[in-house]
Amino acid sequence: MNIYDIAKEAGVSISTVSRVLNSKNRVNPETREKIQALFDKYNYTPNAIARGLVAKTMKTVAIFSVDVRVPHYAQTAYTIEREFSKRAYNVIVCNTGGELEETRRYARSIAQGHVDGVVLVGSVFNKLGMDDEVAAALRGMPVVIANGHLDMPNAYSILADDSLGVSLAVSHLVRRGHSPENIVYVKDLDTESAKIKRSGFLAALAELGVENARQRVFKVPYSLEGGRQAAQKILQVKPRPTAVVCGEDLTAVGVIKGVTGAGLLVPDDIAVTGYNNSEYSLICSPELTSVDNKGEMCALLCVQLLESRIDGSNSFSSMTINPELVVRGSS
Repeated sequence: MNIYDIAKEAGVSISTVSRVLNSKNRVNPETREKIQALFDKYNYTPNAIARGLVAKTMKTVAIFSVDVRVPHYAQTAYTIEREFSKRAYNVIVCNTGGELEETRRYARSIAQGHVDGVVLVGSVFNKLGMDDEVAAALRGMPVVIANGHLDMPNAYSILADDSLGVSLAVSHLVRRGHSPENIVYVKDLDTESAKIKRSGFLAALAELGVENARQRVFKVPYSLEGGRQAAQKILQVKPRPTAVVCGEDLTAVGVIKGVTGAGLLVPDDIAVTGYNNSEYSLICSPELTSVDNKGEMCALLCVQLLESRIDGSNSFSSMTINPELVVRGSS
């Protein structure tokens, strides 16, 4: 039994059956009752694709994430999935690993799978999203990127001002008595967001009159071990820096472990700040001062923006979120 059989037995058009299926008001009450009785009689469940074609939405969205093991990405993807689920959407989570081929594979899949829209989580998609194959797959639907930007007419952004976030950390350390010349930065990722944070650090020091600020940037892998490596490098600098600004919480925790492992105290000898205000900031000792880039707010705004583009209301648009510094014991 399909929609055509229901329409034939009820003696009505297919469009009338479709209006009943989608709870439209333009149906005579008696006709609606007749069609509903046939639904009940045959235990009819409409094909999702056929129903979606009538409603012009499949109520399905996809989330592309870099790595769902990373707390910041995981929390953002989780919040987006839960919010869309509350709105009766089906949600497909695509864990790309930040790899081009995986992103292409998922893009091909959603292009064939009747997806209404996509949320890209992370500035790594600034580059991946512009790949010809990926861009071609995304062009037919609205796209929202969390903390990134795509130069596409159907793409919208919810951005955190990462440059401001890092400058907040620098200003805090200066207020705590650290000379700008004694503050260094640890860069661990190679995303657009990481580049913006580094630029924010350099701009903050330049504004404070520090020359050759690039010499105060240390590049290490994103990991606890990367943080320890950063600490080893920093402790070899003469005169020894008194404060470290990190672009990620996990690396900052590694710096704290490296500093305390060398017999120094945080923050008495070296102050440390992180970024994302993730759970990592609460499980180290001392607890980590961290920039809160409002991940949950960003996720909620992504949902509102994408849904408004899917339903055509266009009631939300791209926007930038100002982060805040959460001060704890490490600074």
